[in-house]
Amino acid sequence: MNTDNIDFQKAGSSMKIMGFFTIIFGILAIMSPWIAGQSVMWLIGVLVIAGGLTRMFWALKAGSLGKGVLVFLIGVLTLLAGVAVISHPVMTSAILTMILAVYFFVDGLTEIIAAFTLPGGQGGKGWLIFDGVVTVLLGAMLFSSYPIGGTLAIGVFLGIKLLFVGMTMSVSYTHLRAHETIHAISYAVFCLKRGGGG
Repeated sequence: MNTDNIDFQKAGSSMKIMGFFTIIFGILAIMSPWIAGQSVMWLIGVLVIAGGLTRMFWALKAGSLGKGVLVFLIGVLTLLAGVAVISHPVMTSAILTMILAVYFFVDGLTEIIAAFTLPGGQGGKGWLIFDGVVTVLLGAMLFSSYPIGGTLAIGVFLGIKLLFVGMTMSVSYTHLRAHETIHAISYAVFCLKRGGGG
């Protein structure tokens, strides 16, 4: 019983903290959409460059020359792709807009399906459906703004998505706390009845 309560408290506290920071990041992204959009593109570019450098490093460690050369060339191409992402923000934002639109569609539909598969008494079901619908609408809006949406659209829509994810996490935390309280009360009643019966 005590272990269950500790697990609930840890999960709830983590969810509340992550939800709070996700809401803050969402608000910041909405307030500064251009910076948020540029940050996403720079992050992707840096990650792709890091991937290219890693492949090149692995190539130097390869056992055979043929395999090493092939991996090294793939690393060079990956590195150049990362540099292109950072050096051509307009092209990157157009491509990223389409990728983000598809992601929002898939993510929203997944959330809606997940909400309908939850048990009847599970809390947060309505909020999960609402979040899914909003996410699908964001995907549709991003898709309709292509290719002129660009960096600003990415920043705004990403901010809205983060805001809703944070709110969903906070609502889930509230239901987790309610479940923990009901669990504790049930256990207390069980102990009282058992004590009275003995």
